[in-house]
Amino acid sequence: MDRTFSWSGIRKEARRVRWPKRGDVMRNTGEVVLFTALFALFFIFCDFIASNLLALLGIGG
Repeated sequence: MDRTFSWSGIRKEARRVRWPKRGDVMRNTGEVVLFTALFALFFIFCDFIASNLLALLGIGG
């Protein structure tokens, strides 16, 4: 029987994992938050432009 997964193999692999440093995690988190905020502003701007164009054409409510 082929034992692909074993407790000793899992422990050995867990010791080999390179966890990110705290500074890396904080920087990546900041980048994600900033990108999300900019993306939200972009969609708010697009919605504003589209609703004003539709109102100008008399289509919007």
